[in-house]
Amino acid sequence: MTRQFQQIAGFLAAEPARVSAILRLPLVGLIAVLVWIWEVDHWLPALYAVILGVYAVAAVLWLLTVLKGPVPRWGDWASTSVDLIVILTLCLVSGGATAALLPVFFLLPISVAFQDRPALTAIIGIVTAGGYLAVWIFYSKRDDKVGLPNMVYTHFGFLLWLAVAVTALCYVLARRSARVKALQDMRRQLVSEAMQSDERHNREVAEHLHDGPLQTLLAARLELDEARERNPDPALDMVYSALQETATGLRSTVTELHPQVLAQLGLTTAVRELLRQFESRTDLDVVAELDDVGKPESQALLYRAARELLTNIGKHAKAKTVTVGLTRRGDRVVLTIDDDGTGFDPAIVAQYVADGHIGLGSLLARFDAMGGAMDIDSRMGHGTRATVTSPPEIS
Repeated sequence: MTRQFQQIAGFLAAEPARVSAILRLPLVGLIAVLVWIWEVDHWLPALYAVILGVYAVAAVLWLLTVLKGPVPRWGDWASTSVDLIVILTLCLVSGGATAALLPVFFLLPISVAFQDRPALTAIIGIVTAGGYLAVWIFYSKRDDKVGLPNMVYTHFGFLLWLAVAVTALCYVLARRSARVKALQDMRRQLVSEAMQSDERHNREVAEHLHDGPLQTLLAARLELDEARERNPDPALDMVYSALQETATGLRSTVTELHPQVLAQLGLTTAVRELLRQFESRTDLDVVAELDDVGKPESQALLYRAARELLTNIGKHAKAKTVTVGLTRRGDRVVLTIDDDGTGFDPAIVAQYVADGHIGLGSLLARFDAMGGAMDIDSRMGHGTRATVTSPPEIS
């Protein structure tokens, strides 16, 4: 449950327009309730009801829109401007609702503060205070029986103070948001540099093993093969077999440290070769749906994730079929790996990290730090689905 609350909080914090859209619905309800309780003698009751009804429907549609996907930057201030215009219009057509709608005037600038834009918050706050005073002046001039109560000036002063207060709050929130973003960017850069350092180190080690010990081993195997031809001996056959096995293992290590096919031909070909090797080592059926994604910037990390996940499946899943997908979605590359094995509790990954088994836990941390994601959906007896999403590609 805590994780769900964290996801909801992150979802709302990621887009301030969503917060304003959610807060708008109680605002509409408050308008209807206040005017109903106040028993306002409307000047234009039919028009008032139509405007409020259209406003409520528009608020619901806007909420559904912002929940479905990203919102353009202008959507924040445009929706807030509509709020202000609608509230002032309701006050004008109702005649006596200005005092009843006072709480709405106070709440409107507060909802703008969530947008982390101090200048816009200040403008909306000042316009809201000025609009409240202007509506009262219009009301007092139109109806000779109604004057301009002194309390109106007090409310006007409170609204101005509220504008200053929420602007200051918005400024603090904007600074903290910028600081957090800077820390996230720094973290992402440090992780990226660490990964590049690891790749350089792995490449150097792979080149050293390939050009040194592996070549020496192959030369010794060749000389031993010639000796076996001259003097057949079962002992030499055993030594030759051991050399052959060692050379194969060393080649595999070199490939794991720095797969040449990844650097030369790209991620799709490298994953296809990885699946071929995986299928040859196990008795599992592999179904591959691999799109050509080229050479994404995070291809080394994605390849490492594919290798780690396949290794875990081969060791622990007891599966019969593995389905692997690779595709590009916008500026991200998505890798999916499904198996029909025994499944497991994803919560134990944290325990694995605590026990020193950092393979999968390390990948989860790296994807999170780089702005990507690795989601594992698994239940005991129902298999496992891993969805790996790359960090956004920098255009």
